[in-house]
Amino acid sequence: MTRTRLTLLLAPLAVLIALYAFRAPLALRLAERGIERSLSADPFAATPDGIAVTLCGAGGPLPDPKRSGPCVAVKAGKLHLVFDAGSGGARNLTRMRFPLGAIDALLLTHFHSDHIDGLGELAMLRWVNAANTAPLPVLGPPGTAAVVAGFNTAYSADARYRSAHHGDTVAPFSGHGMQATEFAVPAAGDSVVVLAREGVTVRMFAVNHTPVDPAVGYRVDYAGRSVVISGDTARSASLERVAKGADLLVHEALSPAMVAAMHRAAVAANRPIIAKVTTDIPGYHSSPVDAAKSATAAGVQHLLLYHVVPPLLLPGMEAAFLEGVPEAFSGPVTLGVDGTLLSLPAGTRAVKELPHSL
Repeated sequence: MTRTRLTLLLAPLAVLIALYAFRAPLALRLAERGIERSLSADPFAATPDGIAVTLCGAGGPLPDPKRSGPCVAVKAGKLHLVFDAGSGGARNLTRMRFPLGAIDALLLTHFHSDHIDGLGELAMLRWVNAANTAPLPVLGPPGTAAVVAGFNTAYSADARYRSAHHGDTVAPFSGHGMQATEFAVPAAGDSVVVLAREGVTVRMFAVNHTPVDPAVGYRVDYAGRSVVISGDTARSASLERVAKGADLLVHEALSPAMVAAMHRAAVAANRPIIAKVTTDIPGYHSSPVDAAKSATAAGVQHLLLYHVVPPLLLPGMEAAFLEGVPEAFSGPVTLGVDGTLLSLPAGTRAVKELPHSL
């Protein structure tokens, strides 16, 4: 073998050895560049005027690698709104580069733990991401103030530490925590305006999550576009009435057939608690077909399924979850995952699914 050929053969090996030897500083530099791009990017700023909806949590209380606890983020015009704060939602919003510091309000549908267990983290991140000088407004039905007060107490020491450590540049003490505003739940089929700013109107309406009471959903209208968020509910005539003509229905869904399979497995494994839970939960949730029937009854344009129960972990489970849905609703259906992002541009009837970073 000539010296030239030997050199050509050894050169790539030398490069690999050098890259391995300097892997730590190279990785650090690449990470720095990635963080810089992330900090300077706001994918929601690039969406056209109108409404943008993203799922910061598409699942329920059970672990699912694609679906965190229920959380829906809405950018309507200039306003940034978040509906529920399930576990993992705040971190997903960070990963999606949603402007956490710009959140104008958080709205709660009800007080099941999977809808509120990320509330403290979301409020804290909103505070320090923009040095906010006023607490996060939290809107919801009666009971919201008690939930907010509990989280404020739990995070009170954390707030003192952060303010003392970082000062007003990051954590002005006046901006820590949350401020609750409660609204009486209207009669079934009616709605009440809970927010009206910058051309955006948000209305709250009752849903059927018995024995959970109160339980509500929300409708957001802006620039001729509209989104309805169900919260947790069995099929609800109240929702169908308020959702009439909406562009997008974001509706919870639980598969009775899959939960029944979980029940049979629990009985076979002698797990009576799981067997009891799997007997109880179908009655106060909507099946995917129920959600599709509500979408048809309301005449909505597009159906987005979230609060997906149970976790869809195996190949073929998504198809099984959606069985019967196309027959119940003729419009487009999106089975949500964390990061699902839909854009409703003003002045159009379009509902466009956009790429996302999760």
